[in-house]
Amino acid sequence: MAKEAGERALADAGISYSEVEQAVVGYCYGDSTCGQRALYTIGLTGIPIVNVNNNCSTGSSALFLAKQLVAGGNADCVIALGFEKMERGSLSAKYTDRTNPLDKHVEVMLKTREVNVKTPFAPQMFGNAGREHMEKYKTTKEQIAKIAEKNHRHSALNPYSQFRDIYTLEQILSSPVIHEPLTKLQCCPTSDGAACAILASEDFVKKHKLEHQAVEILGAGMGTDMPGSFKDSCIKMVGFELSQKAARDAFSQANLSPSDIQVVELHDCFSANELITYEALGLCEEGKAGELVSSNNNTYGGKYVVNPSGGLISKGHPLGATGLAQCAELCWQLRGMCGKRQVTNAKVALQHNIGLGGAAVVMIYRLGFPDKWKPYQSVPNPAIEEPIIKPNSKL
Repeated sequence: MAKEAGERALADAGISYSEVEQAVVGYCYGDSTCGQRALYTIGLTGIPIVNVNNNCSTGSSALFLAKQLVAGGNADCVIALGFEKMERGSLSAKYTDRTNPLDKHVEVMLKTREVNVKTPFAPQMFGNAGREHMEKYKTTKEQIAKIAEKNHRHSALNPYSQFRDIYTLEQILSSPVIHEPLTKLQCCPTSDGAACAILASEDFVKKHKLEHQAVEILGAGMGTDMPGSFKDSCIKMVGFELSQKAARDAFSQANLSPSDIQVVELHDCFSANELITYEALGLCEEGKAGELVSSNNNTYGGKYVVNPSGGLISKGHPLGATGLAQCAELCWQLRGMCGKRQVTNAKVALQHNIGLGGAAVVMIYRLGFPDKWKPYQSVPNPAIEEPIIKPNSKL
């Protein structure tokens, strides 16, 4: 998987691995230096390779570091690679002989909600955030489920999605309850996958005549937990404030606002998290996310198109790859490569990726040289062709 993702990214950029000066590789499930072993399948050039583990935001954290290397003048070309081969079932702790990095998050749940020892903690955390939103703002479980209906519908046009089935709102609501208000079809699956991006300086882009396809990162923000995360709110406990901080930093760097965005890939590990993230990113006012959903301003024909890829709920969530897969989708959208799932007039894109523990990454993208953009004409088109390694679509 990693080899295929890396080679596809290099081919899309039209460069060889020997031109890459540094690498940042993200994964969670694997021994130390797996990043080296993965890249050794592509080449042995002696470049610095740094491995990153930042829970569910691992892929975007690798991207964030790669961006810093280029922006800081430390390299002209950096590869950011993320991959994951996960275990079956829900996420669980690996090391029980030491402090768990989520202990403070669990304490918030213990103080504010009843804990079900038979249900995995992740859906309880995000499900409880959804309950809090319902209680505080009168959001309905139908509005939360409608987010999953949208993402499953979007996934039907993405050949990289793990699940490409379309479900009605009634089917989503009637699927097995995992933790109220979340049902099975509102939860992301365990997944294997890989994704890759090539980051380069403006001089490198011009030297290699890549202006016609280059996408610029206008802003990149990362936030970690603040005191509010560990007080008395499940919404804040699952990352509202760190997502909000990362978004504000990214918008400030880009000198843009949420109203400038057309297409979004955000971290819908559970439908409830997509709901609260609308507000954290400034896509709507606090307390108005339910109205955003009901008005269809999160899908084609609305104000924003959120998760045209199908999101984590359908596309899957291989932890190390997710953030880079979001990057790939948004770059393809800005380059007009997405065929039937193409977002009309996509000029500015926003990415949001979060990992409990915690870290949130927000990036804002736009074509680097819009006056030199050319429609993608090569065959095959990586945005719409069937992948060589077929996703497992068994539910």
